[in-house]
Amino acid sequence: MSSSSVKNFARHARYVMTENPVTALAALLFLLIVIAAVAGPALVPYDPMATDGDRALQPPSWDHWFGTDHLGRDVFSRVVVATRLDLMISLAAVAMAFVIGSAMGAVAGYFGGWADRITGRLLDTIMAFPLFVLAMGVVAAAGNTIENIVYATAIINLPFYARMARAEVNIRRNAGFVQAARLSGNGDWRILAQHIFPNTLPPMMVQISLNMGWAILNAAGLSFIGLGVRPPTPEWGIMVAEGANFIVSGEWWLAFFPGVALMLAVFTFNLLGDGLRDLVDPQRRT
Repeated sequence: MSSSSVKNFARHARYVMTENPVTALAALLFLLIVIAAVAGPALVPYDPMATDGDRALQPPSWDHWFGTDHLGRDVFSRVVVATRLDLMISLAAVAMAFVIGSAMGAVAGYFGGWADRITGRLLDTIMAFPLFVLAMGVVAAAGNTIENIVYATAIINLPFYARMARAEVNIRRNAGFVQAARLSGNGDWRILAQHIFPNTLPPMMVQISLNMGWAILNAAGLSFIGLGVRPPTPEWGIMVAEGANFIVSGEWWLAFFPGVALMLAVFTFNLLGDGLRDLVDPQRRT
């Protein structure tokens, strides 16, 4: 990418942020999430795994901003450190689903025929199950490791990208610019990769952002029911599940703060979708 292209993209990104304050807010929250994921373990005041029975179940204070859990571990440190794991699971699952799903959908939408029929039946099979139940089944059968959580989350997100890519490519495969590219001597794969697929990215950017939040919720949900990340690893779903046992006795902070972190992450990715669409939309980058 040339320096002029980088400058044009930066100028367009600045315009998108200033045009829509909600997008700027989402970008700021996303930046905070990334900082917490990258530098969180070095910034937290306590070891998230260190236990201290004398400090068990202390409410929020200046020493422990989010209080301590039943083992005396600092809740703030655990919430911040858990950001890396939850974001990593979400990114890996969504990236896998996007690459595989969009490729399947693009091929099915452009060539049709047997490729379209096989892809359609596979996606119908996945969508026939309640998606979270399907994820539960995959993790329960394969084992509740981080890798299997990523695979399960990617599988249930696969139909969203495949169907969207198929629809977008199918609409454009006979468009004027495609006919011009074909008359210029371009092959089908070159036309699909360089001319059609880039024009399908704007609507899929919104889907990527939404699925990021859904993937975090899915990982947290699996952990909440005991099929996700295993304790004592810091993870938002585990922390909410452990804190739920103490709500009745008054230790509200154990479930409240990881729940708020989970809510903010999903809120951020939901708001970020429109901004991502505007950033990659060729019609707006003028």
